[in-house]
Amino acid sequence: MFNIPNLRHLRAISEVVHTGSISKASDTVFLSQPAITQAISKLEKSMNSELFERTSDGMTPTEQGTAFAFRIDRALESISQGIADAIKIATKQRKNSVQRYLFNITTTQLKALVAVANGQSFTEASRILEVSQSSVYRASKDLEDTLGFTLFEKTSNGIALSKAGAALDKASKLAFVEIKQGLDEVNLLSNRHSSVITVGCLPLARTCLLPSTINEFSEAYPDCQIHVIDGPYKDLLNHLKYGEIDILIGALRFPVPSTDIRQETLFESKNIVLSRADHPLAKKAEVNLKDLQESSWVVSSATTPARKMFEDIFTEQGLDIPNRLVEASSQMLVKELLLGSDRLTLLSQHQIRRDLEEGHLKEISFDGKDQSRPIGLTVRKNWFATSVQSHFLQLLRTNGVKMTV
Repeated sequence: MFNIPNLRHLRAISEVVHTGSISKASDTVFLSQPAITQAISKLEKSMNSELFERTSDGMTPTEQGTAFAFRIDRALESISQGIADAIKIATKQRKNSVQRYLFNITTTQLKALVAVANGQSFTEASRILEVSQSSVYRASKDLEDTLGFTLFEKTSNGIALSKAGAALDKASKLAFVEIKQGLDEVNLLSNRHSSVITVGCLPLARTCLLPSTINEFSEAYPDCQIHVIDGPYKDLLNHLKYGEIDILIGALRFPVPSTDIRQETLFESKNIVLSRADHPLAKKAEVNLKDLQESSWVVSSATTPARKMFEDIFTEQGLDIPNRLVEASSQMLVKELLLGSDRLTLLSQHQIRRDLEEGHLKEISFDGKDQSRPIGLTVRKNWFATSVQSHFLQLLRTNGVKMTV
């Protein structure tokens, strides 16, 4: 977990940016002027960037200071909303103002909350934060005392968050992401390219859209790190909602599975039936549904849209679904199963394009309804991309258009 500045100091910086005055900020955040001056100086030193220009008229924010204050405001808004949601869950009451709680909560307490949520025990949380277990326990209990309700509950497996705790945990994680994005933007404005973009990748984007986009992006930002995470859609979506990945790329889901995400279609990808090149059906002039029904298949798991599309081929014509099925999600495994047997599979034309071009696999043509899947990106609804992330998104859109050709 990266170093997150003191919340009150962050709010002080934001107030100085908005008011242009340390004295005015002092009255708002209840910190002395020397304390604010020292906090600004310490943060500028740690960031190796000037956030303000000191003049006789006051404090004028630099471009870096303005960008960082914007992220601070978003982070504080996220925490405030998390506090309000947690209070509503715990007490069944809606508070008009949560500023009192926001002033009394510390960065240390929120980091402890997040670490316990991730580690599911005070022992593991202390390892994550590299502090003593007693420090984590004390910070956690102080947070509960400040809010006045339970955040942590003992279970047979360790420590779990209450529903109120989970709401504040999510808000805190998103706030920490905002601060991290703010630091990235300050570095970029100071000609230091050290950003990290974390991408959740589903199968349909692994072989076509994402590789070309990453290669092109890296030419413009060679020092920016790209972290690609594979996994089931449900897990990746959860990581996205908690700010642990920035962008999710792959087949979109309809209806949209959550109200706090936004989907954007980049291109449509047609499904095709595939076999090994010398498969008996590959030699037939015409293949019908009965041929497909009598074949063995490699298919996606039962809960996926791809599986439903496979089953629709038969059920929409009143036919039984083939029963000789192997379920597999790994494209490499699917390919090897096809090459070593008479099995068929249903995959996106883009997903398998290279194998078709190299002649390893062949499309089976049959007289049936065309199927296509919308491929695109998913982000959090209130996510605000940095300039580096925006460049990556624009490349995704541009390369997505190329996929339609």
